[in-house]
Amino acid sequence: MAAAAAAAQEAEPACLQSFELYESASRFYIFGTNADKTVWRLLKIDRSETSELDIDECSTVYTQAEYLELVSGLDEDHRSTGGVKFVTKFYGIIGFIKFLGPFYMLIITEQRKIGEIFDHPVYQVTKTSMIELANSKSRSSFLNTRDENRYKKILNTLDLRKDLFFSYSYPIMRGLQRNLSDPQEGWSLYESTFVWNEFLTRQIRNCLQSTLWTVALVYGFFKQDKFAISGKDIMFTLIARRSRHYAGTRYLKRGVNEKGRVANDVETEQIVYEAVPMPTEVSSVVQNRGSIPLFWSQDTSKLNIKPDIILHEKDKNYEATKLHFENLRGRYGNPIIIFNLIKTRERRESMLRREFDKAIRIINKLFSEENQLRFLHWDLHKNSQGEPTNVLDVLLKVAFRALTLTEFFYCQVAPPTGSETAPHWPALLHSHDPYFCDENSNSDISQEDISGSSDSSGNGTTEDKAETSELPQLKPPIFQKGVLRTNCIDCLDRTNVAQYAYGLAALGHQLHALGCVESPELGLGAPVAHHLMHFYERMGDTLAVQYSGSAAHNKIFSAKRGHLKLFIRSQEFFRTLQRHYSNACIDANKQAAINLFLGYFQPKQGSPALWELESSSEEHNNGSFGHTSIKRVNSDGSILSVSNTSISGCSGCHNELLTAAQPDVSTELQSSKMESDLVYENEITSPIESKMSNSRYTPTLSHDHIHDVPSSQLDPCNSGDSNFLDLEWLSNSGNSSDERSLAVSTPDAHLSTENVISDIIPETMENQVAGVQAQKLPEQFVQWVNNGDSFWF
Repeated sequence: MAAAAAAAQEAEPACLQSFELYESASRFYIFGTNADKTVWRLLKIDRSETSELDIDECSTVYTQAEYLELVSGLDEDHRSTGGVKFVTKFYGIIGFIKFLGPFYMLIITEQRKIGEIFDHPVYQVTKTSMIELANSKSRSSFLNTRDENRYKKILNTLDLRKDLFFSYSYPIMRGLQRNLSDPQEGWSLYESTFVWNEFLTRQIRNCLQSTLWTVALVYGFFKQDKFAISGKDIMFTLIARRSRHYAGTRYLKRGVNEKGRVANDVETEQIVYEAVPMPTEVSSVVQNRGSIPLFWSQDTSKLNIKPDIILHEKDKNYEATKLHFENLRGRYGNPIIIFNLIKTRERRESMLRREFDKAIRIINKLFSEENQLRFLHWDLHKNSQGEPTNVLDVLLKVAFRALTLTEFFYCQVAPPTGSETAPHWPALLHSHDPYFCDENSNSDISQEDISGSSDSSGNGTTEDKAETSELPQLKPPIFQKGVLRTNCIDCLDRTNVAQYAYGLAALGHQLHALGCVESPELGLGAPVAHHLMHFYERMGDTLAVQYSGSAAHNKIFSAKRGHLKLFIRSQEFFRTLQRHYSNACIDANKQAAINLFLGYFQPKQGSPALWELESSSEEHNNGSFGHTSIKRVNSDGSILSVSNTSISGCSGCHNELLTAAQPDVSTELQSSKMESDLVYENEITSPIESKMSNSRYTPTLSHDHIHDVPSSQLDPCNSGDSNFLDLEWLSNSGNSSDERSLAVSTPDAHLSTENVISDIIPETMENQVAGVQAQKLPEQFVQWVNNGDSFWF
C-alpha cells in the first residue's frame, strides 16, 4: 500500500474526474479520484468561517484502500458531533458564490458524454446542485434572508443543464490549432474569453494555486458525428464558444463596451479528422460572429416587435471599435475580414450600416497596411427574395474568397502517448516554428508552404521525413491566419446562413487536405453539404435560444429543403412571437442571473440590490442606472430629441491572455500586462461613474473624425461596399467550378454598391403580434416559450 501511494505521488498529477462529498458539523470533506479510481485526493472546507472561503488541500495521495480507511477515521473523529455523513457524488466543482450571507458551492451532479477529441472525452452538464457551506451555528448570524433567498432564486433561473460542456483533459475552450502548436494547461486556461466560470473558480484557484478540483465550463454548442466519404469514416465536430465578456440577452446586450468587447461574441470551430483509433492528420477552421461594434441599443417593448435602434453619441473617434478589432487580431492574427449582412433599405438597420462603414474606414486610416480591415457590406435579405440556392451560391463565393485570405489549419500529428485513462496530446509533426501567428518570430514558413490551396501533397524536406516507416510521408502544415467575422443585427439568423457557407467552403478544403476528395470544391447538392447544413441549423437554433429566446429563423435552410412557403411563413411567425415574448417578459431575469454567475454584479450589504438597478436595456448596455427619458417614434430610425442622461460604458473585464502563438509580440505583452494588473471590475457600473450625454440620432461624420483625412481618402479603393472583393463579379449568381476557382484567385478589387435585406415578417404579421401581446397569454403558450422548443413539427 505504502509503495503504491509513493509511486502515485511521484507520478504526474492525476486528472480528477469523480468526487464524493461528506459533511460534518464543522467541515465539508471532498474526495477526488481519477477515472480508474487508483488515486485519491482530499479537500477540506471550513463551515464555521463565513466571511472568507477557507479551503485546505491535503498533499497526501491515497490509494483506494487508504481512502476507505480515511473516511472511517474521519467519522470516528467527529463522532461527538454526529460523525461524517455522505452527501452526494459529483463530477466537478463549478465554483463558489456569495450573495449577502454564506458561501455556496456549485457542483455538477450529472453529466453526459457528447463526444471526444483525440480520445479526450467531452461532457455536457445535465444536472447541478448548490450546496450552502455554512452550518446551523454560523447561519444564524446572517440577516436579511429575504434578499438572500431572492438572489438564490435569480441565480437558479439560469439553466445550467443546457449548453454547458467541458473536458477533464482537453482544453475545449481553445481552438485545435492553438492546442497543438502552443499547448497550455492549468491556470492560464481559465483566463480564456470562453470559460464561463472563471469568476466562480477564482477564489479556489487563488487559495489552492491549482485547478485540479474545478472544471472549466464553455457555454455554446457542441455536436459531433461520423459520416462516410470516399470509403473513409470522417469524424466531424462543430463547436461554438460564447464569450463571457459583455454577455447577455438580445435587447439587454447590444453593440460594444468601452473595453472593445461586443455582445453575442461567438467563436465557431469545425474539426475534421479520420475516425480511426489514432488519426495522423487533422484539420480545423475557425470563424467568428459578434454584434456591430458601436455604442447602440434597443429598448424592450411589449407592444413593438421591432423597437427603435438607439445610437449613443459617444466614442466619436471609434476607440472602442478599434479596440475590438485589435482584440480580434490578438486572438486570430491578420487579416480580419468583416462580412456585414444588415439591410440598406430599412432605415433602422441602414443607419447602423452607414455608421459601421464610416468607423471601418476611419480605423483603417490608423492601421498599417498589413493590419487593414477587409470588409464587405452585403444585404442578405434582399438577395434571398429569389431562390435560396442563389443566395447560397453567392455566399459560397464570398466564403471561398475569404478562405484564400485566412487559410485553414491542417497538420500531421504523431500518435498520442500515455495511459488509456490519461492520454497525452499528439505531437505536431513539422520542422517549423510552431508560433505561427507571431509576426516577429524567426519562422521560416514560406507563403508557398501555407498557401490557401489545399494542395498539401507536397513532399517535405529530407529532415522533415519521419524516422519510422509507420508514419506517413510528411506534408507541410497549413495554419489559419486571421478570421472571417460575420454579423447582422442579432448575429443569429442571417449570420448563421453565412457561416454555413463558409463552413462548407472550408470543409471541401479540409477533406481535400486529408486526401478524402479529389477536388476541394463541394457543391450545395453534395450529401455532405446536407449533413453540414443540419449541423449548422442545430447550432443556429441553440445560439438563438441562448441570446434571443427562440430558435433561429431558418427560412433559407427550409426553402433549400423544399418546404412549402406556407409552412415556412407560419414557423417564422410563431418563432417571432416566441422571441418577442421572451425578450419582453423573461430576458430581464435571465440577464440578472448571467450578471451574478459571471460576477458582473456582486451583492454587498448596504448597496442597492440587483433588482433595484436593472430597469431598461439602455442601463444594461451602458452601465448607467439613472432614469432615461427618450421620446419614442415608430421603428424607423428617425430623430425626435436628444436626452441628456448619465451613461457609462462597462468599466472593466478581463482580456483574454495572449499566447506566443499570436501575431504581435508588443500587443501580446501589453495585453498580458493589462490582464495581470487589472483589478476585476464589474461589467455593471455605478451611476456615480463618468457621465456622458447620449442621444438617438441619425449619425453623420463628425469633423473631429476627419480633420486630417481628405474626403477623397476615406474610401481608398472608391469601392463602396468592399475593399477586397469585386462586387460586380459577386453579383453574378452563377456558381460554376470555373467561377469558384476565380473566387480563389481573384485579387483585391474595387466594388460598387449593391446591398440587400428586408424583413421576414410582413407588416400585417407585426400588427397581429402587437394584438396578441396586448392580451393575456395562455399558460400553454408561456410554457412553450420557456421550453424554447418549436411550436409544432
